[in-house]
Amino acid sequence: MRHNEKLQLDVLEAIKWEPLLHAAEIGVIAQEGIVTLTGTVDSYAKKARAEHAAKTVVGVKAIIEKIEVDFGSLEKKTDLDLAGEILKALKLNPEIPVNKIIIKVENGLVTIEGEVKWYTLKGDIQKLVEGLKGVKNLTNIIQVRSDTADDVEKVAIENALHRNWAIDDHHILVNVFGNRVTLSGKVKSIYQKDVAERIAWNAPGVWNVHNELLIT
Repeated sequence: MRHNEKLQLDVLEAIKWEPLLHAAEIGVIAQEGIVTLTGTVDSYAKKARAEHAAKTVVGVKAIIEKIEVDFGSLEKKTDLDLAGEILKALKLNPEIPVNKIIIKVENGLVTIEGEVKWYTLKGDIQKLVEGLKGVKNLTNIIQVRSDTADDVEKVAIENALHRNWAIDDHHILVNVFGNRVTLSGKVKSIYQKDVAERIAWNAPGVWNVHNELLIT
């Protein structure tokens, strides 16, 4: 169907504009708003950027990610070496509480868990690890535990959403109960849904965000 073809081309165009990627590396199939990404890349960072590019496209409601990471003739790293490099990278950021972070590596598949004070630190850890050679996949299940127990200010989140140029906040509803935030309503892309969630997490005192935004 024509709208499937247009969505496919839109995603390919978004991928083409990613500096790390060559469009030829990534295959795209679109069907009723569901986009499947295929292909082989030589780093997890490229895999992550392809997924990010697809999320920015209006009309993409879900992503099936089948991109494989193949390091080719590059020297294979042992899980022990990779875990050591991850730990070393995290220690370079004094804000990251390394003593509260647990790293698991199995055949290049990395899982990171633990606790941080701010959501931005969770994102910093994500970027540090996904950029390392030898990472085939990354699961980030770090929890955010703010130092403050004060109730979250609903108006502060609403104002932050309104200030962000990437989001049409007219269709986003914010509900706050103590330290828990629920986002509901409608946005135009997965990217906008993710941005709204990040904004909510950045509010002081947030311990939990339920993102119920629908993509239209």
